[in-house]
Formats: sequence, C-alpha cells, structure tokens
Amino acid sequence: MPLPSATEPARAAGAPPAPSEGVEPARARTAWAPSSPWAQRAVIGLFAIALVALLKAASALLVPITAALVLTFVFQPMVRWLRRRNVPETIGAGVVVAALLVATGGLTATLIEPATEWWERAPETLSRVMARVDRLRAVLPILAPAHPAPVVVPVEVPPRPPARRRPAAAEAAAPAAAAASQPPASDPIAETIATQGVALTGAFVSQFLAFCLSASATVILLYFLLASEHWVLSRSVEAIPRQRARALMLAGLRSVQREISHFLGALAVVNLGVGAAMVGAAWLLGLPNPVLWGTVCGILNFIPYLGPVIGSVLLTMAGVLTFDTVPQVLAPAAALLIIHAVEANFVSPIFVGRRLSLSPVFMCLSVMFWGWLWGIAGAVMAVPILVALRALTKRQRRLRLLTAYLEGTRRPVRSLRALMRPKRPKAGGAAAG
Repeated sequence: MPLPSATEPARAAGAPPAPSEGVEPARARTAWAPSSPWAQRAVIGLFAIALVALLKAASALLVPITAALVLTFVFQPMVRWLRRRNVPETIGAGVVVAALLVATGGLTATLIEPATEWWERAPETLSRVMARVDRLRAVLPILAPAHPAPVVVPVEVPPRPPARRRPAAAEAAAPAAAAASQPPASDPIAETIATQGVALTGAFVSQFLAFCLSASATVILLYFLLASEHWVLSRSVEAIPRQRARALMLAGLRSVQREISHFLGALAVVNLGVGAAMVGAAWLLGLPNPVLWGTVCGILNFIPYLGPVIGSVLLTMAGVLTFDTVPQVLAPAAALLIIHAVEANFVSPIFVGRRLSLSPVFMCLSVMFWGWLWGIAGAVMAVPILVALRALTKRQRRLRLLTAYLEGTRRPVRSLRALMRPKRPKAGGAAAG
C-alpha cells in the first residue's frame, strides 16, 4: 500500500493547496504594475524627468563619452578600410587619431598667434570699450550715471566771533579745494563692468582647463572605441539569441553610423567653404586676423541658427574695436549673414541633399535642449544626436509618426481640405457588395 504524501494531511485538514510555481511572481508583477493608463503615463513622465536630471548632473562625464561616440561613427569607416588592407585595428585607430591630432594641432598653431595678440590687447581693448561706452552714455541720458543731490539737514550753529576778511584769492580757491576733497560720485555701470571683467577672466580660465581635461578624455576614449569597435559589435551580436533581432540591431547601427558620417562630412565641407568665404570678406573689409575670424565662423556654423548669431555678435564687437564709422562697424557681421543666407538656401541643399534633411523646428528644439543641458558642446552635438534618433526611429513601426516629424519637408504635404475629405470606397468593393 503506497504511503500518503506529505501534502495529503494538509488537504485533509482543509488547508488551501500550495500555490503552483510561477503564481507568486505573477501576483507580484500585478501588484507592482500601474493600475491605469494614467498611472503608467505618470511613471513614464517621472522617469523622463529623472533622466533629464541625470543628464544635467553628469554632464562632465557624459559629454566626453557622447563626443567620442559621435567621432567614432565618423572615423570608423577609415579604420574599417585600413583593416581590409590587413592593417590591425589598433594600428589603424592610432593612425586615424594621430592624423586628427596633427590636423587639430596645425589649426591651433595657425590661430594661436592672432588669439594671443587679441589676449594681450585685452586691457587696451577694455579701456577703449569703456571710453566708447562713456561717449554713448553721454548721448543717451537714460544711461548717464546718476548723481543724487545731497540731502541738506538743517543744523543749528552757534554764533561765531567776527573774523578778518580773507583775501579774494583764498575765497576763490576754497570751493575748488572743497570739491576736490569730496569723494567722486559712484558709477554703478562702470563698477559692474569692471567687476564682471575680472569674473569673466576667472571663468574663462576655469572653463579652458575643464575643456582641456574633457578633450583629453575624449581623445583617449575615441582611440579605444575605434580599436575595439569590431570586437564590441561582434560580442553584442553574439549575445542576441534571435537571428532577426541580430539583423535589426546590426542594420540599425550601420544606418546610424552611415547617416551621421555622411551628414557631418557634408556639413564639414560646407562649413569649410563658409570659413574660406569669411576669410576673404574679412580681408577685403580690413578686419585684423581674417584667418582667425574665418575659422571661428566656420566652427560656429556647426551650431544651426545660433552659430551665425553668435558669430555676428563677435564680428560686431571686433568692428567696434577696429573701425570708427557705423557702416564699417556693421560690415563684417553683414558679410557673415549674407554668406550664411547663400549657404543655407543654395549650398547646403546641394551637398546635404533631401535624404539627410531634417525638420527646422526639431533642429532648433534639439539645439536649445542639448545646449541647455551641456552648453556649447551640447549645441554642437545636437544635430548628430538628432540624426541618430531619426535613423533609429525608421526601424520601429511604432515611431513612424516621429520619423515623419523629424524628416521635415522631405515629402509633400497635402492640404487640410483634402485630408478631411472622407475616403471613397474602391470600385471593386462596391461591385462585390
């Protein structure tokens, strides 16, 4: 006779049956899952806010990593081309990084002399700016320094004995001596400019040191990413069990790399032309150091919309310090705006093309968002990040609407009247009914 199992006495006593395996995890998931769609959206919103706060707080760490990833997408085809010629990835990555450093060093050596000249002229430049500001404030009464009238308080003075009359020369010199003994009236605008000038110098030095540290970390990480890209990609594909998922991931990464490299390559060619045109315009207008200003304008043109505005402000300041008449002061900034208008309307559509075109609204929002998060570095990387996002959304059917927004004017838009018109049934379906 078989012995009863251990669970039979419990069943006989009326105890509930033991839960089967997998029931408790399911109950736990149900207990932790949001109970309504609004709760799910609230959780997603809180996650997004936490993610943005993390990106803001960890900017010193994330900026070099993101910059190295973007540069990896740009220069990896060169390393892959060298690997096909039997050059190891470690050597190929070293060659590419060394060429990048040599090009950057040559450009820096070309610009270091005019930049040092502007830095040495900073005290003289500041005094000239203050003199011109004083002249402007003399013309505009609203900017004139305020000299409040002294408050006169009546005080009882005891009678003094009559004294001998002083000479006329002593009486004439008394008011002048009293005026000289009084402290000069305070000028809040001048004091603010002087104080902010010292603070700006300290902030510039600290930002320059932070930039050097971040650039060094970016270069080191770029070398390791270029040298190990094939190994990392192979291990990542190997970790995915399904063949279709492997193909989708590999195709998505290749698409992101291809679009970022093509977009930044075309943009670099366009901005090189912008810098060369600005060098010629600055030379014709008589602006000192035209190579410096052409390079600055070419680099700033990587920032959509805001870059030309910043360049125009800098050129206007340089015109104020160099020229005397208003047309000469405004001529460099006007030349940059004309060059940018020609580039944006005629040159970029030819080099960039419709396939890589982006929505102007989303480009502006991306520059504003990443510039707010990471400063100038974020504004420069805003467009490559947007290109990568568009390349990834193309692979997901759920994100087709976002892809349509990011692509901008690639496809012609139908009129609202045509979109609101009801669809007519097909002729074949009507005949079958």
